[in-house]
Amino acid sequence: MSCRFVRSPFRHPASSSQGGFIIIAVLWILVALSTLATIFSLYLSNSARALGATDTGVQVDALVSASLELTAYQLLRADEKDLPAQGSFRFRMDNAEALVTFTSEAARVDLNAASKEMLAGLFEVLGAEQKAAGELASRIVGWRTASKPGATDDEGALYLSAGLNYSPRQAHFAHVNELSLVLGASPALIERALPYLTVFSKSADVDVLIAPPEVIAALPGMTPELLNDFLKQRPSLPRDQKAIAAALGPAKIPATLPQTKAFRVLTALRFDNGRRSSSEAVILLGSGKSSDKANTGAGASAGNKGKDDDEKPYSILSWQDQAETGSRPLKQAGR
Repeated sequence: MSCRFVRSPFRHPASSSQGGFIIIAVLWILVALSTLATIFSLYLSNSARALGATDTGVQVDALVSASLELTAYQLLRADEKDLPAQGSFRFRMDNAEALVTFTSEAARVDLNAASKEMLAGLFEVLGAEQKAAGELASRIVGWRTASKPGATDDEGALYLSAGLNYSPRQAHFAHVNELSLVLGASPALIERALPYLTVFSKSADVDVLIAPPEVIAALPGMTPELLNDFLKQRPSLPRDQKAIAAALGPAKIPATLPQTKAFRVLTALRFDNGRRSSSEAVILLGSGKSSDKANTGAGASAGNKGKDDDEKPYSILSWQDQAETGSRPLKQAGR
């Protein structure tokens, strides 16, 4: 008797299920790997951008530091009593070109030294009504003036009655932006005034040979006619007090060509890839002690690192990146 084994034409159901499960598992693994690859690609791309931005930032800082070094070098080459009031130069480093302009801080109105009349005149020129301009000038003088021992704090009482939770400093302004804390200073007027203000010149007078027309228009006694005449004469005027006084006429009092060692340096950078950047810094020549980007905390100039105080050719009083410049319409309200 013989036996024959007949092969079944049907496969075991378990074999089909197992194969399907393996295919699904493989697909999930492929999807996961694809997702991980995408995430890793994005990570590398973002890391490259971050490193590129960091490298660019380091390069910008290096270029600005170089511009400050070169500005200080040019100024220190001149006689101390005959420092140039302004100037400009260009230089190229690696893949960027820098245009550097420097101007004496005497071209601006000093918040800590200017007279009440000068301050009021500037605010009026910039659009404030005569009464409001005078009141704001009074509040600025009150803010910067120390109270006398035993005297009634009338200035502080004004802030208290206005509902403010602070009193005036009654000391010098530390920065021009502190003007926003002064009672009666509107944000719009502050924005218009900041390009013409400083706390670094330490002089009640302004250098009218380099000052903007807005500052000259603010001089006590200045009229639109006198201003136009003076601006026409200015390019040919020597740095001589008598000649300047004659050209200014009645507005000559606060224009004595003050000497200051503080200079504002604007550095405009243009990279070969089309990127542009600008920075504005104020330096003080031969000051000995550096404040290391005082207003931004962003690091010290290369010229100030590793040197003793007596050897430092300059210090940085202020540093602002992406500085904007521009003139505003001139107004002679009530003047």
